[in-house]
Amino acid sequence: MYTPKIYKDEDPESIRTFLKENSFGILINQTNGRLCATHIPIELEVNADGKEILQGHISKLNPQADGFAENDQVLAVFSGPHSYISSSWYDHENVPTWNYIAVHVYGRIKIIDEATAIEQLKKLVDKYEAGSENPVRVEDLSAKTMREARGIFGFEIEIDEIQATKKLSQNRDDHNYSNIITELEKTENPMAIAVAKEMGKCRK
Repeated sequence: MYTPKIYKDEDPESIRTFLKENSFGILINQTNGRLCATHIPIELEVNADGKEILQGHISKLNPQADGFAENDQVLAVFSGPHSYISSSWYDHENVPTWNYIAVHVYGRIKIIDEATAIEQLKKLVDKYEAGSENPVRVEDLSAKTMREARGIFGFEIEIDEIQATKKLSQNRDDHNYSNIITELEKTENPMAIAVAKEMGKCRK
């Protein structure tokens, strides 16, 4: 991912927080000579050796998995808030742009055994059911329903490289920076407001 130095996020804790808060990603690999991509939750976890990895699962019917055996190299893409930035918000002439936060994780994927995949599924469901009034638990599902759950491949990705971009108008002076935040908040667009909030954290 091309990222000018001014926009690079090299803070491990910042990246870790981002991945945990934006874990619905895109898993990309090459299968049978073609690029394949699947939109799925991919969770940052720590393995038994204390090393950070990514975990997730895909359907056994998904042909993308055919490529894991021939080439274990994968890319996981995670996107955060993003918004159009109008150059009319500056006090000088310039071109419009786009502010965004994104993380690319490169690594090597391996399919895990069924028992481990089910444990991962339990943890995933517990995470997203935490705020439910009547939370679902994998342990409480019937044998019939669990047969459906066994139609997945669980996987782990050993992380080789992380590239993180936080493009939030860092190249603007304080006056224009502040004005961009104000204009983003005026839009009443949730994504634009989220960008404004992130910009507020970067320059107080």
